[in-house]
Amino acid sequence: MLRSIGPVSRFGRSFTAVTATAATLAVTAMSLAASPAAAAPTAKPVPTAKSAAASTTAKPGDTCTAADLGTRKPYIKSTEVSPTITHFKGWFVTEGTTGNHVVTTSTQTVISVSVGATAGFEGSFPVQTLTAAGATLGLSVKVDASSTSTESNAVTWNFNQPGYYGVYKGTKKVTGTYASLNCNRVQQSGGGWALKWIEGPGGGSFTTFTTLEEGAVRCQDSVPANSIMAKAQGLLDCGSPAAKAERPAGAVPPTAQQKRDRVAQRQAATAGKAAGQPKVAGEPKAGAPIAKADLSCGSELYRITVPGKPLSWGAPHLRADSVRLRPSTIFSGNLDQWRLCNVTERDGVMEATLWNLGNQACANIFPQNAGTDQTPLMMDSPCREDDLQRFYIYRDVPGSSKIGVQNKYTGSMMGHDRYADGESVRQYSSGRQDGTGTYTLNRV
Repeated sequence: MLRSIGPVSRFGRSFTAVTATAATLAVTAMSLAASPAAAAPTAKPVPTAKSAAASTTAKPGDTCTAADLGTRKPYIKSTEVSPTITHFKGWFVTEGTTGNHVVTTSTQTVISVSVGATAGFEGSFPVQTLTAAGATLGLSVKVDASSTSTESNAVTWNFNQPGYYGVYKGTKKVTGTYASLNCNRVQQSGGGWALKWIEGPGGGSFTTFTTLEEGAVRCQDSVPANSIMAKAQGLLDCGSPAAKAERPAGAVPPTAQQKRDRVAQRQAATAGKAAGQPKVAGEPKAGAPIAKADLSCGSELYRITVPGKPLSWGAPHLRADSVRLRPSTIFSGNLDQWRLCNVTERDGVMEATLWNLGNQACANIFPQNAGTDQTPLMMDSPCREDDLQRFYIYRDVPGSSKIGVQNKYTGSMMGHDRYADGESVRQYSSGRQDGTGTYTLNRV
């Protein structure tokens, strides 16, 4: 054995009477602003590569803090490790031809790193997901947009005995499923409330792989079962007449199993393209969203403010501009005032459309930028009421008005880079880990 480890379309200047259902939901929303804003959270240190695994180990039911309301974390639900041959070539070494050979292998299987239905790696959430998967298994896995097809297919090997060899490159393919965890208030059995990590939207599946190994294996070698070497040995057709035949040194034609594997792989790839991929957080779906005829907005007006500080979300005068942190003054023109529309609640998480009184438009992530991290929060009219204009609102315990805001379609959390007048509110795939994605929802 030889081996190396190598909207609404019509809005007047005032609203008509709110329906009974909307009024009831508005009462629920009022609990968000039951008390004055608390002091701004203390900034947390930015996670380093060394602490990345520890930062993604939250589980459903674990305790979180108000500073976590504007963040999310991955939770690994299942994993599977499969030894896989990525490059292979059958090779004869005859008497007199031993020594170093450079063998150009053929691609057997291509493994591409992906999280959800995309191989894109905008933002930190995909990296955190793969980091958490590797930590769960105790393996060092790829956490970037890479593929085994980018690896060199040449293997240099010192053959010190004549024989029939399988020259290979292989890796451990790691697949699994994940969920997205968000911080939200949860009522306890005794009637009190606590902040806990709960399973939110944005789960899916992932694929990655470990470092490639290379080597050469013969039919008579004893190798561990279900290992990379065993997989390579299985491609040798050890019992076939071709393997036993006298022949010149050099490459061996692909085995029947290799041919079947390659055909199956091509068919699977074609079928995947034909069937399409499901929508996942961060990836825009094709086609225009279906418009909805009406919004049902509560009568209460709110400011979405930075805790303990005067700046709040201000809609732009111009539709081409973004929502920015602005001071609330008599000159704000109601651009700092928001209504919650079509409010629903499920498992303690509110969902709403954010309608601005000043410019009569709805907060929105534009489809062409939906998959891009740090895309600014924009405004759009008419309010189409599609998922790009819907937001989850995660709340602190009753008595606190602190919230986190997440776009329903992209799964990204709203936040800002720095506290400054004119700073854009943006989406971040895993939120701002320093607590700057936590806001307050204060009734005007």
